[in-house]
Amino acid sequence: MDGSTLFAFSVSPWELVLRGTLIYVFLFLVFRFVLRRDAGSIGLSDFLFVVLIGDAAQNGMIGEATSSADSMLLIATLVGWNVLLNYLAYRWPGFERLAMGQRLCLFRSGQLNRRAMRRELITTEELKQTLHREGVRGFDEVDLIYLEASGEVTVIPKQPPSP
Repeated sequence: MDGSTLFAFSVSPWELVLRGTLIYVFLFLVFRFVLRRDAGSIGLSDFLFVVLIGDAAQNGMIGEATSSADSMLLIATLVGWNVLLNYLAYRWPGFERLAMGQRLCLFRSGQLNRRAMRRELITTEELKQTLHREGVRGFDEVDLIYLEASGEVTVIPKQPPSP
């Protein structure tokens, strides 16, 4: 590759924008509805899944593109979609609920919400580990546990009775 083709497009810029858009929307849906837990609690299989998706998506996005201009336009397309979705979520609460999700109650009134845990593939052991990280000994010391839309698990301890 010589210097004259380094910044020239090797494929149609519109094709790159379309490819980037399709892959971004597809991956957004996958991560929104499949991988909800945060990166701090990501397991080895989840991490491997993300790496493999990145590699597979790269092939689908770039196609026959080889120049720096192709890559820069593709990256700009992905950044643009990310900024647009964040703006829409900020501007319209209804869109935020759709795009970013809502928190999910995993524990309330001494009862595990097994249905929600099953849907999110969260085990009782994982919740116990979360309790221990929060400095809570067991479920008997907890009022509520939520899986937030961001993927973080929030533990709300019971309040001691007032005198």
